[in-house]
Amino acid sequence: MTIGTGDKPLRQRVYEVIEVGRGEGRASRYFDRIIVALILLSVLAFCLETVPSIEQRWGGWLRAFELFSIAVFTIEYALRLWTAVEVPMLARLPPWEARLRYAKRPTLLIDLLAILPFYLGSLMGLDLRALRVFRLIRFLKLTRYSPAIHTLLRVISNEQRSLAGAFMLMMSAILIFSTGMYYIEGDAQPDKFGSIPDAAYWAMTTLTTVGYGDVSPITPLGKLWASLTMLCGLCILALPVAIIASGFSTEVNRHDFVLTWSLMSRIPLFAELDTDEVARMMPLLHAKSVSPFVEIIPDNSPGDAMYFVASGHVRQTSPEVTRDYRIGDFFGVTAMLEDTLNKGSYRAVTRTRLLKLYRDDFVQLELASPPLAEHVRRVSAARRAQRLAAEAAEARAQVQATEPQLPT
Repeated sequence: MTIGTGDKPLRQRVYEVIEVGRGEGRASRYFDRIIVALILLSVLAFCLETVPSIEQRWGGWLRAFELFSIAVFTIEYALRLWTAVEVPMLARLPPWEARLRYAKRPTLLIDLLAILPFYLGSLMGLDLRALRVFRLIRFLKLTRYSPAIHTLLRVISNEQRSLAGAFMLMMSAILIFSTGMYYIEGDAQPDKFGSIPDAAYWAMTTLTTVGYGDVSPITPLGKLWASLTMLCGLCILALPVAIIASGFSTEVNRHDFVLTWSLMSRIPLFAELDTDEVARMMPLLHAKSVSPFVEIIPDNSPGDAMYFVASGHVRQTSPEVTRDYRIGDFFGVTAMLEDTLNKGSYRAVTRTRLLKLYRDDFVQLELASPPLAEHVRRVSAARRAQRLAAEAAEARAQVQATEPQLPT
C-alpha cells in the first residue's frame, strides 16, 4: 500500500495513529478517546440490559448500539492486524508471519475475544444469552490505554514465581488447618466438620479473615485452633501484598530511571557527561510532562527550581521581554540562584517534557559535576547582565524622553 498522507504511506500513518501515537498527536488522541468511550458505553449497555424495565423500553436501541460497537471493534482489530508489519520488531518477517505473531499478543487476544462471541452466536447459531457474559471482556481492552494497569500486569508477570510460592503456602495452610479442625470438631459437629473438604470451607474463610460465622468451632480446643488459624492467615495474606507492592515500586523506579535517562540524552549539557556524573545526577532530576498552554512558572513566583527542556517549546512572557525555549535550553535559573521572584510567566506552547532541578539539589549538582554547575552559573550571570543592560537602556530612554528639548 503506497497511498499516502503527506510523504508517508497510508499503512504507516494508520500505525502511528493507533499504536505509536498513544495520545501524542491530535488524530491519536481522538482515536484513543473514541475507543475508550465506546468500551465504557458498551459495558454500561450490557449492565442496563439486565434491568427489565430498561430492556423493555430501550432494548432495540441497546441492541443497535451493540451492533455499532461490534462493527467499530472489528474494524479496530482488522486495522491492528493490517499494520502489524509496521512494528519494528516484526518488519523483517513475512507479512503473514508478522501478523500471526502480532495476533498472539495478549492485547490482540483480548480484542479478538471481545468480538468473537458475537460472530459465533450469529454465524453458528449458538445461544447468545450464554455468550453475553464475554462482552465484559471488552473492559480488559482498557489495559492498552492505562499505564497503571499495564504496569500492574507486568509486575504480576515478573513476580509470578514468588506469587506462586505464596499461593502454595496458602493451599498448604488450608490443608493443615482444615485437617486439624476435622479431627478436633468432627465428632462435635459432624454436619459442619464431618470431612476435610467440609472443614476446608471454614479454613478458607478463617485464613482470609472473612469469617462468615455460619461455621464456627464450639469446643475449647477448636476455638484455640481457630485463633491460631486467624493469626497465620494474617501473616500468609501479607505475603502476596508485599510481593506485589515491592514489585510495583521496583517497576516504577525502573520506569522513572529509563524516562529520566532518555530525557537527559536529549539535552546537550547532559549528553557530554560521563557515566559516573550521570549516575550521580539522575536522582536529582525530576521528569515532568506538560500539556500545551499549561503554565509552568507563574509570574512573580518564588524561584525554587530550574527547568531543562528535553522536548517541546516553552515561552516566557513579561512586559519587558518575550523569549522562547526549545530542546536543550533551560530557564528559571536566575531566580533560583539569586533567590528572587521569577520575572514573567512561563507556558508550554506545545506538549513539553522537562527535567526539574530544585534549588537544594543544585548544591548536589555542583558536587556531582562542577563544570556543568559553573556553566549554568555563567549563563545565569550573562542573562542577568543582559537584563540589567536592558533596564539601564530603558531608564536612559525614559530620561531622554522627559528632558526638555532645547531650541536649535
